[in-house]
Amino acid sequence: MEENKQTIEEKREQDEKAFSGINLKSFVSVTILLLCVLALSGIITLFIPQGTFLRNADGSLIVGSYQKGEVKGIAFWRVLTAPFRVFASEDALTVIMISVFLLIMSGVFNLIDKTGGIKITVSRLLAKFKDKKRAVVCVCVLVFMLFGSFFGMFEELVALLPLIIVLMLSMGMDTMTGLGVCMVASCFGFASAITNPFSVGLASQVAGVGITEGVWLRIVFFALVFVALCGYLLLHIRKIAQNPEKSPTYLIDCQKKKNLDLSFESGGEQDNKIFKVFAIFFLVQIVLLVLLASIRAISGYAIPVLAVSFLVGGIVCGMLVCKQKKLAFVYMGKGALAMLPAVALIAIASSVKLVLAESGILDSVMNFVINLLDGKSKFLCVLLIYLLTLFLQLFIGSASAKIMLVMPIIMPICTALGLSPALVILTYCMADGFTDVIIPTNPVLLIGLSMAGVSYGKWVKWSWKIQVTLLALSVLVLLFAVGIG
Repeated sequence: MEENKQTIEEKREQDEKAFSGINLKSFVSVTILLLCVLALSGIITLFIPQGTFLRNADGSLIVGSYQKGEVKGIAFWRVLTAPFRVFASEDALTVIMISVFLLIMSGVFNLIDKTGGIKITVSRLLAKFKDKKRAVVCVCVLVFMLFGSFFGMFEELVALLPLIIVLMLSMGMDTMTGLGVCMVASCFGFASAITNPFSVGLASQVAGVGITEGVWLRIVFFALVFVALCGYLLLHIRKIAQNPEKSPTYLIDCQKKKNLDLSFESGGEQDNKIFKVFAIFFLVQIVLLVLLASIRAISGYAIPVLAVSFLVGGIVCGMLVCKQKKLAFVYMGKGALAMLPAVALIAIASSVKLVLAESGILDSVMNFVINLLDGKSKFLCVLLIYLLTLFLQLFIGSASAKIMLVMPIIMPICTALGLSPALVILTYCMADGFTDVIIPTNPVLLIGLSMAGVSYGKWVKWSWKIQVTLLALSVLVLLFAVGIG
């Protein structure tokens, strides 16, 4: 028994090292890419003339009012210091607010993870349906998708993958089902975001609209994605029930069933306490999200309200579940520190707009794009936004970094072309999320497959059909959205 515990602890440490190593590599590569984009923004100021649009009282562009100026360029030192000066620019409040919010969210989720809150909550829910395969799969998919859609959780939930795989195996299913129920569901929930603070929340903040703008269509899209994923997994379960050897992971699953302990022991009174505390915490956050979505007067303050709610709620929960009270602050502090690289990426991404604005060519760039798209169908414009986000997804995994890079430039253009902010946000979320579980440059995917012992080739062969299905579904929903304005 002691040897098993030691093996599990060693495996956990190896997984943590894997997370750290891949994340560092990813951070360096994305930082280099963003710095290249920043340098390019400085270079193009030497060739593009300055220009200005007249603007309405709400800040929107007045199409046809563009006035062309001279080519002046921008000083090299201003480009070099832009990531620091962005915190003193006109966008400083937005950048600081988003950065603080990310730090708080990361700290609280680390606290929940380290104290066992997520693991206990999920295992308790699954225990009630242990003998009902289809119900378990649908409930799990719904829970993981809701966490992704409402709270923007993806990486945090993948940490539960070993537990979910063991549960699936114990009920006669396979590793692929575990990957679909946990990793794919949380990713698809993130993509079909309803109030996801890391995508919908940040994009709404940048666009200057309430988080409730267009929420009904996002709810409909979430439901469609849920049905599609459940249907895909249930068809897979039926196929392997008829012939287990048709599972791509049949051989490794046989080995896992021999080596893994399929029992789940309760931690007694402490586990009950942790379950109740965090269940109340998430219930409070859900109620708050509903209020933010229902009351238009406060919907524009979603980011600061959620930040305060998570901070206060996290501290209270930590005080209640941690035997050593100081550990609550230690866990939250470490979680916040882990998010600092993301803050750096946001600062660099935001500085691109600062360079374009200070050089006086931002309006010239917008005028070029508006002229390029003028007379084109709105659906074509939306499709181009989709493809641009999808292209950036290959290199920049961070949703918040991409938002700060492209949204400040895209949103005024889309408004001038008559596209609603809600449609642009929906398009961004679709393009940003689903491919996270198929693009090989995504570190979370590689970690998840490593944990499951599944090769990338097998994964693509198994999952490409659901990706194509979601692509077609996204296009249809966007067509419908454009059609209704």
